[in-house]
Amino acid sequence: MIRGLDRAYERLTGLAVAALNEREPERLWPLLADALTDLCEGETLIYKLDDWNEGEGTLGMSAAAADELDRLGHRELGVLRSGYPFARHYAAGPGRVPATARRLAGGAWTASETARVLGRALDLDQVLALPLPGTVAPITGCLIYRSGADFTEDHLRTAERAQPLLAAVERQRQLLEQWRGSAAPAGEPEERAADCALTPRELTVLLLLTDALTADAIGRRLGISARTVHKHVENIYRKLGTRDRLSTVLKAQRLGLVSVPDRAADGRRSSDRGREIAWTAVEAARQSGRP
Repeated sequence: MIRGLDRAYERLTGLAVAALNEREPERLWPLLADALTDLCEGETLIYKLDDWNEGEGTLGMSAAAADELDRLGHRELGVLRSGYPFARHYAAGPGRVPATARRLAGGAWTASETARVLGRALDLDQVLALPLPGTVAPITGCLIYRSGADFTEDHLRTAERAQPLLAAVERQRQLLEQWRGSAAPAGEPEERAADCALTPRELTVLLLLTDALTADAIGRRLGISARTVHKHVENIYRKLGTRDRLSTVLKAQRLGLVSVPDRAADGRRSSDRGREIAWTAVEAARQSGRP
């Protein structure tokens, strides 16, 4: 079965690479949802990227789940949002190992309101939780559902091997959302980025450059090595025709790829000016043009 796990991981790795080249952040999780469902031999998947509670929280879903969830009422959706028995389990400690509802709750799972809602509305009775590693508050991730026998040890191992890849995609989604919000308002930011031939990954690195982060810090944010960050930065320099960080950020601002700070609006002119001078001094003293 190890060979099967390796094939599953290879497939998921390919999908993660494809996701990291997707320019529209809202398409990243749907791109992975159906594949995760298939790899873990589930029937439906729901992903939660914000708080897990009964009153609120955005539910994303695989294509197979969309029609089924449309049939649920507000109270039933609240039951699913509550994340029983996973929310309490993962909130109790730092562990984020994938688990199934039956293994965590035992016989109490079958008698729970969550199991009754799943069985009555969706004809499902087993749930596998795949939380994103490192999440604290809120704990985010996805739930994979199926009917019949509980998920196997191989399914759990597949889910655990998928966690780092899913975490990388989620970091990319968040940064693309942040970049989209920080880009100049005129026109479409994705079109401006495409005109400069910047990849989605390069856009997220560019965004972090505007925060004056070191290559090591950028690597930690993206889950990649500092060496890979250097390569991305070199590509950005080449595509924008620049040679250092400061000129790159200034040109990105002129091109509308990132917004120009509104110093008058926040009343921090002197602070911003001091930051600009400090950044220039640091740039002159650092690595002779390297990120």
